[in-house]
Amino acid sequence: MAIISFSDIYDRAAARKGGADALEALLSESTILEPDALIAIPDDRWLSRAARMIFSAGFNWKVVDKKWPAHEVAFDNFVPAAVAHFPDERLHDLASDASIIRHGGKIKSMQDNAQWFLRVAEEYGSFGEMVAGWPVTDYFSLLEKMKKEGTRLGGTTGQYFLRFMGVPSFIASASVEAALRQNGIIDKALSTKAAQRDTQAACNQWMNESGRSLTIVSRVLALSTDT
Repeated sequence: MAIISFSDIYDRAAARKGGADALEALLSESTILEPDALIAIPDDRWLSRAARMIFSAGFNWKVVDKKWPAHEVAFDNFVPAAVAHFPDERLHDLASDASIIRHGGKIKSMQDNAQWFLRVAEEYGSFGEMVAGWPVTDYFSLLEKMKKEGTRLGGTTGQYFLRFMGVPSFIASASVEAALRQNGIIDKALSTKAAQRDTQAACNQWMNESGRSLTIVSRVLALSTDT
């Protein structure tokens, strides 16, 4: 499969956004951390951000932001070793705590993910070390791992979790999927294994061609289409 050059996609995005300088100004807003910086982030902050994305899914983000300090208190600042051992009674009480988002399934997922974080730490040293060491050329396998081993971290919830933490990442938004179809990379939903394989191959080529991160490649794709 012939893959369109990244420069052509970039030019299309620049034309839509008023030129290369305007496009670069938008791209400069992206936070992309080096591996050492990702490793330095303690696991409680990784778990906190994962929790924030889970509670935000299908909900008004502004409401979640306003209530978030109360979530930090309710979940012991998201220290994995603490949350992993919450007794059932505490989870039950949290489900009726008006200071936080009262969603039983999401509240239980905090404990599930805390337990998973502890297993990750045993294997990799920390959550940050796992993510920092994961090859960006195999990004979709990291998403698959989070979906299978974590709780409620599939789809764009997991993708935004990584993006907000500064991990070079790809967001399968409607505009990105439209751009991939427009450029002949996929013809079905990005949720299929074949589409993910072809998208990873294209992104790897675009990163190699441009010297840009996966985050920037993803954002340029999103900005290159009117969809």
